[in-house]
Amino acid sequence: GSFAVWGGLFSMIDCSMVRMRGKEDPWNSITSGALTGAILAARNGPVAMVGSAAMGGILLALIEGAGILLTRFASAQFPNGPQFTDDPSQMQPAPFSDYRQYQ
Repeated sequence: GSFAVWGGLFSMIDCSMVRMRGKEDPWNSITSGALTGAILAARNGPVAMVGSAAMGGILLALIEGAGILLTRFASAQFPNGPQFTDDPSQMQPAPFSDYRQYQ
């Protein structure tokens, strides 16, 4: 019902924001939440639109902020990831690199 309408409108606005701005960041979701709240409250008047826009923007800002904090916390657990070489010829040979000798 109404959650499907909210989700569809949010997704439409979010994808439009990504297309218009040319980047995908938390501001798209925050703005989409605010605009979705305002549009869905349009029949109740401008005061309700402003209130719903504020609630939608705040809710999505909290969700995006929590996601950013979780990502930073998780990345802090593994500070040094594997290092990859750009040139494979610089890699050391594998211990059994000459497979043909065993045939």
